[in-house]
Amino acid sequence: MNYKEITELIKLINRTDLAEFKMKDKDFEIQIRTKKYHKEESYQAPMVAPISAPVIAPTPTIIEAPKTAAKVETSEAPAAKSSANLLEIKSPIVGTFYRASGPDKPPFVKVGDEVSKGSAVCIIEAMKLFNEIESEVSGKIVKIMVEDATPVEYDQVLFLVEP
Repeated sequence: MNYKEITELIKLINRTDLAEFKMKDKDFEIQIRTKKYHKEESYQAPMVAPISAPVIAPTPTIIEAPKTAAKVETSEAPAAKSSANLLEIKSPIVGTFYRASGPDKPPFVKVGDEVSKGSAVCIIEAMKLFNEIESEVSGKIVKIMVEDATPVEYDQVLFLVEP
């Protein structure tokens, strides 16, 4: 449903004696309650799910190793190599991070998985809307920086990707 269809639906429901209207269709759900639904005299506006605009992820940044010539012991070499030249996938919005589309579904990506630009890597829920976050880079997931079902901030690093 688009915005125009939703507003027409609200106008139609307001002209009837309906107290509540609920509709589900695949990935869309709407629930509208009129003032007749509430027992008190105060008016409450019908509840409509907001229409979200497409989320544009920020441009990934490259983390480069320091260019100083320092003596590194062999036990630290793998750690230094793993953090050099990794790309970051960052959160484009504030919300709750989910690795999978549902509790019984497999995660979008795991450590070691190959991702391509435009492929879904997680979901971030913001104000009851589930936003599928797509990768802006191609490569291999080397680290997941956030625990499942935890809050994330805007521009917070979610994944480290090896190009």
